[in-house]
Amino acid sequence: MSTLITGSTGLVGSALKNFFPNAICVSSKDANLTDPESTFRLIQAYKPDIVIHLAANVGGLFKNMNDNVDMFTKNIYINTNIVDACVKNQVTKFIGCLSTCIFPAKIEYPIHENVLHNGEPHESNFGYAYAKRMLEVHCRVVSEQYGYKYKCVIPTNIYGPHDNFSLTDGHVIPALIHKAYIAKRDGTNFSVAGSGLPERQFIYSADLAHLIYKLNHHMYDWVSPMTIAEQTEHSIYDVAKIIGEYFGVWERTEFNTNLPDGQHKKPADNERLIRYINDFKFTPLEVGLRDTMDWFVKNYDKARK
Repeated sequence: MSTLITGSTGLVGSALKNFFPNAICVSSKDANLTDPESTFRLIQAYKPDIVIHLAANVGGLFKNMNDNVDMFTKNIYINTNIVDACVKNQVTKFIGCLSTCIFPAKIEYPIHENVLHNGEPHESNFGYAYAKRMLEVHCRVVSEQYGYKYKCVIPTNIYGPHDNFSLTDGHVIPALIHKAYIAKRDGTNFSVAGSGLPERQFIYSADLAHLIYKLNHHMYDWVSPMTIAEQTEHSIYDVAKIIGEYFGVWERTEFNTNLPDGQHKKPADNERLIRYINDFKFTPLEVGLRDTMDWFVKNYDKARK
């Protein structure tokens, strides 16, 4: 059975290749997924049995807030084109990757998959969230109309090696790692955006890749969409402290409360995942962060930033 992975050079794709050593791994160099013809030709050329779709236009809080139009349109094009190309080429299995930030902003916690469309997402990632929601809708209607297995996973905040460590566009963990690296190098303060009070569920990229691998082998069994999360929440303060202590800059850390926090809390229910895979051991945050920081320091010159 042949597997094609889009976004294979990114955070999750790089980890997934360890579990799918024979997969067809493609990136933006192989096709422009915002273009329908380019996307169709890609799928037509390989005719895979299953596509694991990770490619997306992604970024942290400030990229989402500043580039709402771009985040919406590019992701709509990418997701629509890849699903359409797969259907036209009779690819019968598909796993798309969403994000917990697409859930409604005003909701009871913990968040369950069934409430995905029960209200607007948080304004800080409005465009991105709606584009990702439409991927879930597209997969659902394809499954219903054609009998294919098109499913979606909803991971919480992913981190790990090969992330985008941009100071402006990166997600919270890679951006903090880069900031701490610079603070150590230059002898400056370690500045953390916001109060540090918001809490998040984080998942190490290798754990997410391993779980996708498990789900791929049981496509007929699990219910879509499925939240991929560890139950434990960690505050941004606690994450910053681990990172700051690793680089030896925690004593000169400052929290910039003039910058927004985003949602303060949005715990996701992982009951559906645990019901299906109940023996999985998640990587502890301290271990995953250390491995990520070790990788970043070693690969600083070539890391995305």
